[in-house]
Amino acid sequence: MPDLPWFVYAMLLAPLGLLLVAAIVKTWQVREARNWPQTSGKVVRSIAEVREVRVSDSDREEGYRLESRNFANVTYEYAFGGRKMRCNRISIGEDLGNFKVAEKLAKYPAGSTVTVYYNPRHPDQAVLERDLPKGLWGCLGIGTLIVLVIVFGSAFGLNQSYAYLAHHIGRPDLAGLVVGFGGFGLVIALMGWAVRRQASMATRWPVVPGTIRLSGIEEYHQASEPGESRGTEMFGKRVTYTYNYQNVSYTNECARVATGTPSGSDEMLRKLMSRYQDGATVEVRVNPDNPAEATLDASGAGRIAYLLWGIAAIFAALALFVATRGG
Repeated sequence: MPDLPWFVYAMLLAPLGLLLVAAIVKTWQVREARNWPQTSGKVVRSIAEVREVRVSDSDREEGYRLESRNFANVTYEYAFGGRKMRCNRISIGEDLGNFKVAEKLAKYPAGSTVTVYYNPRHPDQAVLERDLPKGLWGCLGIGTLIVLVIVFGSAFGLNQSYAYLAHHIGRPDLAGLVVGFGGFGLVIALMGWAVRRQASMATRWPVVPGTIRLSGIEEYHQASEPGESRGTEMFGKRVTYTYNYQNVSYTNECARVATGTPSGSDEMLRKLMSRYQDGATVEVRVNPDNPAEATLDASGAGRIAYLLWGIAAIFAALALFVATRGG
């Protein structure tokens, strides 16, 4: 086992642990729902809608920002104890938005009859699907194995690289620095490859017309620095676009701008988005496998890939310099 502090392993494995805990909780909820009684219901509303979702943002005082995401709003009615109940929850799993919107609307069209599973202790709580996705635990098991191999394999590889370099460079005490620079460079290069691959796929996505929408001014405070009572007040705007794909409407965000003054926000917006006017028609490339994912600039991600590769090359050059020059 590589000789690394325990907290290093804890930080690397923490995301995996959270996923496993979430899966266990959902499995328990599914087991509970299997005992829920069922009744017949009717879908009274089945439309795509945009909701504001809280997304973690450590740069803000509140610790989050709002992000527009697409959801399938499937509202259904059912009877309990002579009362008519309404609910719009489809499954036990959490719906984070921007996923299988069209599929859900097609599966549960307005006016269709559905089987409703409701909580007998809280009859206003109900679902249409009470099973976990097929193969969930199998996927988690494979994913866990892959993560463990990557984490411990990488740690072992870094240790072995350190030991090798310590005996083959002029300054053995700098072997850790060489390994660090090289490791960072490799990770960033792989990120660039992933971004480039995604950009290449986006250039083949179908194109549909879309419309630019500018938000009103958003006011918030930045996270405060040590010794500050409160962070800087900021004024920002969001640039979103709407589009239709196979008769379903979607909304996506393409830019955010923010400054310390309202007038500055307007000026930044004019400079950054001079080609995108409110209400302008634009070409939108849509992912046919998940139409909630789209882009206005398929080549933009490709440019980011080259930037990442440039940064990776800098780290590689630093590693080579330290290894050959000794500091």
